Amino acid sequence: MEPEAAKLIGAGIATIALAGAGVGIGTIFGNYLAGALRNPGAAQGQFANLLLGFALTEATGLFGLVVALILLFVI
Repeated sequence: MEPEAAKLIGAGIATIALAGAGVGIGTIFGNYLAGALRNPGAAQGQFANLLLGFALTEATGLFGLVVALILLFVI
């Protein structure tokens, strides 16, 4: 296999993290909304946890994007 082809395949595999981040963010917000509709009084108390989960999930996707860009343009 040529090194250029391997680099492109590796970058494509690294972008799978972006799909996982999208699924994770949808799950986080969907579950928060379901819980907030069931118990509106507790929704404000869980908002900080919502933002923390969003940030950590988004960071995972961004790390995958950075790895893909490094594979494409640096190596």
